[in-house]
Amino acid sequence: MQLGVQFLARRDRTAVQVERYLLSKGASSLQARQIVRRLSDLHYLNDCDYAQRWIDKRLVSRPMGQERLKVELRAKGIAETLANQVIADVFREINEEALACRALKAARCRGRRLTRSQTVRFLHQRGFSEETIDRMIEKFRIDEESVYEEQRD
Repeated sequence: MQLGVQFLARRDRTAVQVERYLLSKGASSLQARQIVRRLSDLHYLNDCDYAQRWIDKRLVSRPMGQERLKVELRAKGIAETLANQVIADVFREINEEALACRALKAARCRGRRLTRSQTVRFLHQRGFSEETIDRMIEKFRIDEESVYEEQRD
């Protein structure tokens, strides 16, 4: 139990992360599950709260779409149904198009001049939907030729 508490004291974790850590330190599967259950009962561990806080921080530091968020939450051990629920709750209040706009503006502020295909790839890698990507291309009126002409000047 002490190992689990110390692991959580360093930073926020998911139940799966704590269980994996305990197993790596020699705890049996039964012990690890019991400790995770006890930590959850004591409210030291809550995957729903973790996912909400993680998404909030992530979107501030690096705007991305729902698909990318889901992949990253799943990699942290958040169940797919919980990830879907938390993401849906967050995106009721946040416009994915506004996030894509922020991501593109941030890329431009760092001096990147993106062609149409680079913009599509960039937004796709960030997990934005095809519809959002299409709207961003139209909104910023990005085409291959205008970007190359600007680079020649």
